[in-house]
Amino acid sequence: MIHFKKLDWILITAIVLLCTYGLIMVYSAGMLLGYEQYEDYAYFFNKQKDWLILGIPVFIGATMLKYKFYDKFTPLFVGVIILMLLAVLIPFIGVDVNGSRRWIDLGFRIQPSEIAKLVMVIYFARVYARKQPYIHQFKQGVAPPLAVLVLVFFLILLQPDLGTGTSILIACGAILICSGAKLKHILMLGTVAAGAVIILATTATYRLQRITSFIDPFGNESDTGFQLVNSFIAIGDAGLTGRGLGQGIHKLGYLPEAHTDFILAVISEELGIFGVLFLFLLYLIVLLRGVRIGVALKDPFGKLLAFGITFQISSQVFFNAGAVSGLLPITGITLPFISYGGSSLLITIYAAGILVHLSKHATIAREAREETESTWGQKITS
Repeated sequence: MIHFKKLDWILITAIVLLCTYGLIMVYSAGMLLGYEQYEDYAYFFNKQKDWLILGIPVFIGATMLKYKFYDKFTPLFVGVIILMLLAVLIPFIGVDVNGSRRWIDLGFRIQPSEIAKLVMVIYFARVYARKQPYIHQFKQGVAPPLAVLVLVFFLILLQPDLGTGTSILIACGAILICSGAKLKHILMLGTVAAGAVIILATTATYRLQRITSFIDPFGNESDTGFQLVNSFIAIGDAGLTGRGLGQGIHKLGYLPEAHTDFILAVISEELGIFGVLFLFLLYLIVLLRGVRIGVALKDPFGKLLAFGITFQISSQVFFNAGAVSGLLPITGITLPFISYGGSSLLITIYAAGILVHLSKHATIAREAREETESTWGQKITS
């Protein structure tokens, strides 16, 4: 049974507004490409709308399902996602798009790496919740889930998709930090992970080109820096209110990923600084409410799960905004709730639903704590 009054309605409102915002901007950003490829200006809008409609019962279901369910079935989830990541690599099962094999075609395409984001957050939350008595010991407390993380990261890297793999590393790292592990263990693992990502990013030609275009986009303006340069121009033309919804120029062939990776540049050009600030305000609400939920929960698994989901979403925003603005290399990480993409949208909505479900338990824990404090206060005064 859902205690509707105990749910975080501020968080729910922010999520609904983000999904609505994304649907509107997918229509605007994808109009030309939809017409060029499918002779339908609303092609990407309709696809995104269908995923959002499917997302409504998914979200409601996630808010109703007891979070202990994930604790019980985590081993099954991990086994299934590893099999799915392996299946992607099989030629007659995995779907190859633009040189990357990231999808499975089941009549509709699903992207297992997107599912892996949530599964690994659940897995790390479960393991480190159970390892609390040994969390200060590296071998017994910290190390056990790292082998699974390395395996999942490696399978995603083979697709190849370093951006998604790095996003999973960061979310799992956030859970480790929140679990109470020793600082020296965190720093050691962080250094190893950062070193591995840097080596992987600089040893593959296409990844090195992305870094080069990030460092000097105008020196590669006609090639690898083309998209980033046009993103700069789109953002620079924004002003306070932008050109107006649907009036952007750079989505007309200058930003090849206008409706996905670089949709933030379109938002900036069309809705201006105010439009971007409103978007980031909604993300800030999700971040603050998620942290508030995690802090309030007493159960270690629920606490770590809330922190993991919150920082998974927030890290994606950070990397996408950093790439679009030229502050970080382009990683291919999409903007949560906003960018076009069925698997990404549906999994993010489901994860948000889990966070809303956890908000009920956080409210109950907070009320119980306040009642206890009030009782103690009355005893002291009497």
